[in-house]
Amino acid sequence: MTYVPPTHAVERSIRAKTGAKIVAGIDEVGRGAWAGPVTVCAAVTGLRRAPEGLTDSKLLTPRRRAALAVRLDDWVTAHAIGEASHTEIDELGMTAALRLAAVRALEALPVRPDAVILDGKHDYLGPPWHVRTVIKGDQSCVAVAAASVLAKEHRDALMAELGAPIPAYAFADNAGYPSPVHKAALEELGPSELHRLSWAYLDALPRWQHLKRPRTSPETAALEAAGQLGFDI
Repeated sequence: MTYVPPTHAVERSIRAKTGAKIVAGIDEVGRGAWAGPVTVCAAVTGLRRAPEGLTDSKLLTPRRRAALAVRLDDWVTAHAIGEASHTEIDELGMTAALRLAAVRALEALPVRPDAVILDGKHDYLGPPWHVRTVIKGDQSCVAVAAASVLAKEHRDALMAELGAPIPAYAFADNAGYPSPVHKAALEELGPSELHRLSWAYLDALPRWQHLKRPRTSPETAALEAAGQLGFDI
């Protein structure tokens, strides 16, 4: 696939139409995982030229992504991470958990953004934030692409750290997403203290179904199904 670098076109449009001076890009990781938090990064980049090779984190090799994350940490004007835990996901449902994590990230920035570019077509953030949704924004928008890389690197490192005491689930390799090793560990050991207990993977584990919590909403169930199929990595 030919590499097309992200641009500031959306940010320039927002600035021209609304007068916004500070625009943050937002992306998330962990939506389709069976375990661990959902992680959101809010990044402010200004209109400077992006580092070479910047794109959606899912399109990068682990080595290239790690190198870019180090570069971005110094290059971005500001960035912050927000998370919603696996228990908050079970209690609130994914949409509300995403909003919680995004608000935590935005409020952790040193300056409140005037507008937000949100990856995807669904505005899970809402008022009072001024949001522009962009499908595949993590490929086309510089700030969103930066947020994508920083969020992925942060969450992968966190899951490796959290998974160290429970190595059977191989969180250092799968970051809590579906994998053969992960599924085998679940069948033998059941969910760990990091697993989401309202998700559909438990339907395939009769021995552990008594631990399942009621699903919060139909939307959550649909996202669980996507995670079970390994989407949204």
